[in-house]
Amino acid sequence: MQERYIRNLGPLTEEECLHLRESRVFLAGCGGLGGYLLEHLLRAGVGAVTVCDGDVFAPSNLNRQLLADETSLGRSKAEAARARAALVNPEVAVEALPVYLTEDNAGRLIAGHHLVLDALDSPAARRILAGACREAGIPLVHGAIQGWYAQAAVMLPDSGMMERLYPADTPGQADPGSLSPTAGLCAAVQATEAIKLLCGRASSLTGQLLWMDLLEQEYQLLPF
Repeated sequence: MQERYIRNLGPLTEEECLHLRESRVFLAGCGGLGGYLLEHLLRAGVGAVTVCDGDVFAPSNLNRQLLADETSLGRSKAEAARARAALVNPEVAVEALPVYLTEDNAGRLIAGHHLVLDALDSPAARRILAGACREAGIPLVHGAIQGWYAQAAVMLPDSGMMERLYPADTPGQADPGSLSPTAGLCAAVQATEAIKLLCGRASSLTGQLLWMDLLEQEYQLLPF
């Protein structure tokens, strides 16, 4: 066991750490949720991560996006994610895809991964991602934030959960405002469930939605 992973022992076994090192994860989105998710994957020792985001950093990202700083403004979010990975854990193979996820490329991009993480910011993009995961038979860990509120769920390929959560007539996000703690908490929940799944453990969020209200510190687990 390498020293960089020694403090993962206890919560995880050596065998589970090996499972992580042999895992490939697709991270859709490198913004508010994506930056925190990448950080957790790198420190847990996931072997390979593909980061996908066609956007660049703007000043309005600085309030909540871990990968955003004064030097990264105007820079590709996916490329910034790869640079961050090289600083935190160069042993993780990170592929940066500075493109947006579409119906035409989603299936090809997620192929060959063991798990997909949803860090997107629109219902339409999430439906595309869920559809590609269904076709590929890959589990999807969903997360979304707005303001003080967050939600997370584990969606198995044939569950149809994303389509129930975001029907085709769901409007786009009207108010994109969110706080850094909201993004950090949601990503921590997503990363926890991702690590458990990659280690071969069951997830308590499979087929359920965890609703988090940080303003009132209220949490609900809802069958979905």
